[in-house]
Amino acid sequence: MKSRRLALSAVLAAIALTIFVLEAQIPLPLPVPGLKLGLSNVVTVFALAVLGWKEALAILLVRIVLGNIFTAQGVALLYSLAGGLLSFAVMALLLRVLKRSQLWVAGVFGGIAHNLGQMAVAVAITGTPALLMYLPVLLLCGIVTGAFTGLCAQLLRNRLTKT
Repeated sequence: MKSRRLALSAVLAAIALTIFVLEAQIPLPLPVPGLKLGLSNVVTVFALAVLGWKEALAILLVRIVLGNIFTAQGVALLYSLAGGLLSFAVMALLLRVLKRSQLWVAGVFGGIAHNLGQMAVAVAITGTPALLMYLPVLLLCGIVTGAFTGLCAQLLRNRLTKT
């Protein structure tokens, strides 16, 4: 059984990494520079719900580290780690109390937390609190994209698991 979980974790990490790299190549016409849909987060939410926090954390870290290496975004690694780890912590805690049909809720709060983590790093690195002007737009985007990724993960879980 352990080798099956390891194989599934490896496949999910590869899928998440592929989505991350592909999404980095698609510029979006949005008002905030660097904004992405975060589609690879579908894999993180799904892994959290199906495999548990240890495997999901490993998948997340592989995606963030290798994704930033493959896309040559060295400084973005700090933003990705801050947003990803804060988002992960919030979702992992929420999934302890949410029902199976509420996986999308974890996605919403994960999207919000991701943007808060990235904004904290941006303000800390640049020393420019004026960046907080972008926060309302980022939070709105986090809610929308988090709901989308959470719903996708919920649909995947419903389709691919027996319980």
